Amino acid sequence: MDDEIRLRRANCTDSFHGNGLQRPTDLLRSIPPDTVEDVYGDGGAVTDLERHLAGLLGKPAAVFLPSGTMAQPAMLRVHADRRTTRTVVWHPYCHVQEHENGAYARLHQLVGRPTGHREKLLTSADLAGVAEPVAALVIELPQRDLGGQLPPWDELVAQTAWAGDRGAAAHLDGARLWEASAGYGRTPAEIADLFDTVYVSFYKGVGALSGCCLAGSEQDMAEVREWRHRLGGTLFGLWPAAASALNLLPGALAEMPARMEHARAIAAALADVLTVRVVPDPPQTPMMHLLLDTTVEAYSARAKQLADEQRFWVWPRVEPTGDPDVARTELSVGSATLRHKPSFIAETLAWLTAS
Repeated sequence: MDDEIRLRRANCTDSFHGNGLQRPTDLLRSIPPDTVEDVYGDGGAVTDLERHLAGLLGKPAAVFLPSGTMAQPAMLRVHADRRTTRTVVWHPYCHVQEHENGAYARLHQLVGRPTGHREKLLTSADLAGVAEPVAALVIELPQRDLGGQLPPWDELVAQTAWAGDRGAAAHLDGARLWEASAGYGRTPAEIADLFDTVYVSFYKGVGALSGCCLAGSEQDMAEVREWRHRLGGTLFGLWPAAASALNLLPGALAEMPARMEHARAIAAALADVLTVRVVPDPPQTPMMHLLLDTTVEAYSARAKQLADEQRFWVWPRVEPTGDPDVARTELSVGSATLRHKPSFIAETLAWLTAS
């Protein structure tokens, strides 16, 4: 975010995207005043959060780490070190491959094998075409780059069983597991039960400070703790982020069904806006992609006008597609979204895409 956009955002007073205009003071208020600090990841809010997450996900143990970019490759390395192969199977949009600067290969000597079609969910038929030995299968729920899509439950069961039958670990990239839980109508523990290890994030849908947890067996988590230390993640004090997550997670989880219902209502309201298409339609989780019949430049000008004149914040930029007259963005349905009627969101998007 450049300085001009940052200043414009600071001047705005409202938004319907995600958890809204969270200011530093808002995030600091999410840390309870009676928080007990940890020392190098031991005790206090960190231990409390790890115990809570292990119980919530139905796993024997959990470990708090400062970032997912540190957590997931380390977890996959632990799985690979136990096996005779370093190959990890994942969807072509896998975050570990696409957004982490090659850490999985350069730091952990893992070999990523993208499997399936980039613009479709991974299927059991795709996995059937993998003949080589595999250390782990990574499944992202929901698939963010496909608009928050979820595989049918029976298909998810079959894919995780495929990993087990091959002697591979099934690992869940659950950065948005909370949203997937609402989409499936199942508890986080029911979903996590299909996987050997699970990654969850706290700053996205939950709206807490940075940080994440891995959950799995006692042995897996013990090895991850060692990698956290080797990678510089065992900070002297991890308590601010852990306390923020522990404080905000219950409310966010309780709100997820309402977010799911609101997402579907927004999609229904957008059916009358001819310049906006929802992907997938209807939404499968409390998020969606929006295809906008406008140019990137025209959209940016409208967004700037809305911020300057109405002090209302929307995406400052949108992503180009293969069609220069169609742009793409992502609407994450959070606590701020719930404050706005679907009709208002549809009217705003209609104005942003008007000729």
